[in-house]
Amino acid sequence: MEIKAEITFPGELKDEPIICNLCKKFDIIINIIEASFSTEIGWAILVFKGEEAECKRAFDYLNNRGVKIENIQPIQ
Repeated sequence: MEIKAEITFPGELKDEPIICNLCKKFDIIINIIEASFSTEIGWAILVFKGEEAECKRAFDYLNNRGVKIENIQPIQ
């Protein structure tokens, strides 16, 4: 399954390797389509590839870290 999503990182997570941690903690592959980061906020458009349950677990992890997830779209 492939899912495209827009994510927004709060500034307090700017020094944390969130995307790297996602790939290590969950059996998913992440493709960064577009991204921009500053000291105050960051955003990215990502494609998550993996089993649906793993992608959902990854989204839960992001939500629990304070990352906002929007425009979640399955890719055919």
